[in-house]
Amino acid sequence: MTENRHAALGLSDEKVMEMYKTMLLARKIDERMWLLNRAGKIPFVISCQGQEAAQVGAAFALDNEKDYVLPYYRDMGVVLTFGMTAQDLMLSGFAKAEDPNSGGRQMPGHFGSKKNRIVTGSSPVTTQVPHAVGVALAGKMEGKDLVTFVTFGEGSSNQGDFHEGANFAGVHKLPVIFMCENNKYAISVPIEKQLACENVSDRAIGYGMPGYTVDGNDPLEVYKVVKEAADRAREGKGPTLVETISYRLTPHSSDDDDRSYREQDEVSEAKKKDPIVTFGAYLREVGLLDEAKEQEMLDDIMNTVNEATDYAESAPYADPEHAMKHVYAE
Repeated sequence: MTENRHAALGLSDEKVMEMYKTMLLARKIDERMWLLNRAGKIPFVISCQGQEAAQVGAAFALDNEKDYVLPYYRDMGVVLTFGMTAQDLMLSGFAKAEDPNSGGRQMPGHFGSKKNRIVTGSSPVTTQVPHAVGVALAGKMEGKDLVTFVTFGEGSSNQGDFHEGANFAGVHKLPVIFMCENNKYAISVPIEKQLACENVSDRAIGYGMPGYTVDGNDPLEVYKVVKEAADRAREGKGPTLVETISYRLTPHSSDDDDRSYREQDEVSEAKKKDPIVTFGAYLREVGLLDEAKEQEMLDDIMNTVNEATDYAESAPYADPEHAMKHVYAE
């Protein structure tokens, strides 16, 4: 029998099963979105496949009643953990009026939900980083017990927004967790053409914060490091930079052909470490998952995805005369 790693982290059997179910739900929503896109029903998909473990492991380490998340466009696992539903995400995919993120105005992946403590992101990458620092500063000034959690890709870690945000957070010892989801490619640019240092986390020392690089395919390892970072932040010890190493299993988006810049053998090799497969294997080894339980979970998830798809597909579009809503003061 495999060593029970989750109990050592203070995670119950129910909690790790919930983590796995959230990862699986993110994967199944994502797969359905690709099918809908290829059928000409939804215009655009930007995928979380391969990064679910990092997203869910991290989000489970936070307090969704106190903390704020500022996700980047792939973070379906984070927003599901913080209370978004399959239906919310499908409404966004179909660009319907009820889309909670933008009322159908914005592309999928621009998450935002006040009630779920998800701060709206924008299309230029990395702008969420200084926003997270600002929310943390406001929280500190108001004496609130909150942590902000912000994610971005390794390509984004080369943007000025990251460096300015990290420097400010380090100087002012703000309760921010910076999490770089390193999936090896900034669209088509491989990691070795983006960074001169070995790891994104090596940059942390320049901003006076600890930096950690962890296996992004292992939700328990990500949970551990993010939980420690959140504890440090709450104790007033300032920010942390976490880098999760995974692999983007799909093209950059539904408009990208990844065959032009990476060998398909490389993708096949990466699929052997698919976190859905490896975490499922761990749960089987510790006796929490068997074929019957897995099938039951899958049936339940597919029902949810089917219902969400049907609802979103038949939901109304926004009225054209609402195009200027939220643009000018009413």
